[in-house]
Amino acid sequence: MKIVLLERVSKLGQMGDIVEVRAGYARNFLLPTQKALRATDENIQMFEGKKAELEAKNLQTKAEAETIKQKLDGKYFVVIRSASDAGALYGSVSSKDICTATEDEGVKISKNQVTLEKPIKELGVHKINISLHPEVIAHVYINVARTADEAKLQESGQSIQDKDRVEEKEAQVEIEKLFDDIGMAASIEEDPENATPDSELEEIPESKA
Repeated sequence: MKIVLLERVSKLGQMGDIVEVRAGYARNFLLPTQKALRATDENIQMFEGKKAELEAKNLQTKAEAETIKQKLDGKYFVVIRSASDAGALYGSVSSKDICTATEDEGVKISKNQVTLEKPIKELGVHKINISLHPEVIAHVYINVARTADEAKLQESGQSIQDKDRVEEKEAQVEIEKLFDDIGMAASIEEDPENATPDSELEEIPESKA
């Protein structure tokens, strides 16, 4: 199906371009969201008549999107979820959850602005694109953790699994050190050469009756 774009659409073209797309894509997305019109002679003429108005509106919405981007870009948003020790979530984090997380920080976005190919199903920090405008994309980080403390740990670049491994290694070192100390003490007791000579022992005077 041939359509005329009313705004820039990623991987398709710029405002005013006439492009060929799949009929289903046009009917289910481009036409209902008013991103395009069927490329009939009547619609093309109508677009040309409103082109200046559409361009002005585009500039206004783009400026508004840039303002929101300044509030969002590079920010971390924490989402608390239950998960296994291996990091698999008992459930998932969806586009709706991401919208809720940003709204809690004072920025409202819609689900269709969140670029999420599939729900998040594991702990960690996930980079997500937010399409605020066809020409304005913000990048945010969704920090999925079991606790606030775990979220702080992940934001610093570590994971709870890394922390557990470090603690296990430190515990193992302490255990090995303890066994080394015990072994050394036992070897001293068993080795006569390391025993204190009798001549060096302090003589205890006999008590007088």
